Amino acid sequence: MSFTVRAATAADAPTIVEFNCRLAHETENLTLEPATIAAGVDAILGDANRGLYFVADEGGAVIGQIMITYEWSDWRNSWIWWLQSVYVRTDRRRHGVFRALYEYVLSLSRRRKVAAIRLYVEKDNKQAQATYLRLGFDEMHFHLMGRQVVNSARNG
Repeated sequence: MSFTVRAATAADAPTIVEFNCRLAHETENLTLEPATIAAGVDAILGDANRGLYFVADEGGAVIGQIMITYEWSDWRNSWIWWLQSVYVRTDRRRHGVFRALYEYVLSLSRRRKVAAIRLYVEKDNKQAQATYLRLGFDEMHFHLMGRQVVNSARNG
């Protein structure tokens, strides 16, 4: 299998939307509204200040994706990048697609002097956790918490 990693373009948006819907269903058993996801994907593809998508491309077909979003760290006076919307087509898993996407982002982060790369993973997803540990991630000392403020499906 031969593929390349590249920045996503607007032409990739339908596949990214499909992959995000699959990701939500596979990881959280959620059914998401494709129109809402499409608007969110278009917002990122249209404004790099919101985040960046990268895709693994095999002969013109997207087989995997990764998105980064940014967090400013005043303690480090630098950026922390968060990996999100990580998805690899089921028939291409365990073939180095995620590793290639991650290494691409890691290389880019080093050139941009990013302080850290972080991600969150489902507590029960032991296979993904093992993959991340093999790639050099460490378990963090804090527990992630959150609170929904608005219903994003209605309030964009």
